[in-house]
Amino acid sequence: MPEQSSMHSYLSWTKERLDEMDAVLASLETKTDQGKTELRRRVDQLMSDLSKRRDEFQAQVKAQAEAGETAIKASNAQLESLWHGFEAQVESYFETIGEQIEQQQATFRKVAAAQAKAWREAADKLHYEAARVAATRRADMDAAIKQMRVDAAEAEARLQKLKQAGSDSWISMSSALSEARKAFDQANQRGWDALKRAAFPRS
Repeated sequence: MPEQSSMHSYLSWTKERLDEMDAVLASLETKTDQGKTELRRRVDQLMSDLSKRRDEFQAQVKAQAEAGETAIKASNAQLESLWHGFEAQVESYFETIGEQIEQQQATFRKVAAAQAKAWREAADKLHYEAARVAATRRADMDAAIKQMRVDAAEAEARLQKLKQAGSDSWISMSSALSEARKAFDQANQRGWDALKRAAFPRS
C-alpha cells in the first residue's frame, strides 16, 4: 500500500499535467488558421514544439509508470523540467501572437476546466480507495476527502472569479493556474498519505 499510495499521487499529478497540455493544445489549435504569413509560420512552429513537448512528457510518464516507484522518484525532476518547458513555450506562443485577449481567455478557461476535472477525479479515486479501508479508520479518510473537496471548491472559485474578471494578462492567468496546481498537488498528497496512515496505522 505505501508504494501504491505514492504511485496514485504520481499518476494524479501526471494526469493533471497531461490534461492541461491537451487543453492548451486544443484551445490553440482552434486559432491556428488565422494570421499573416510570417506570423503564421512562427505560430505553426510553436504549435509543433508544444505538441512535441506534450508527447515527450507523455512518453516519459508511461515509461516511468511501468518502471515503478523507484524510477518515478528518480525521474520526477525530469518531468518537472518537461512541464516547465511546456509552460514556457505556451508563454512564448502568447508573446508571439501579441495581445489576443480572447484566445488567452479561451485557453485559460480550458486549462482551468481541465484542472477542475482533475481535482474531481482525484477526489473520487481517493474516495474509492478509502472505501476499501476498514471502517475503524473511516473517519480519518472521510476528513481527508472532505478537505480535498473543500480545497478543490476554493481553487475552482478563485479560477471562476479570475475568468469573470476577463481582462488579466496571460501571465496573471498562468500564475493563478500555477497556484491552483500547487494546491492540487498538496491536497492530493495529503489525501493519499491519510489513506496510507489509515490502512497501515502504527502499532
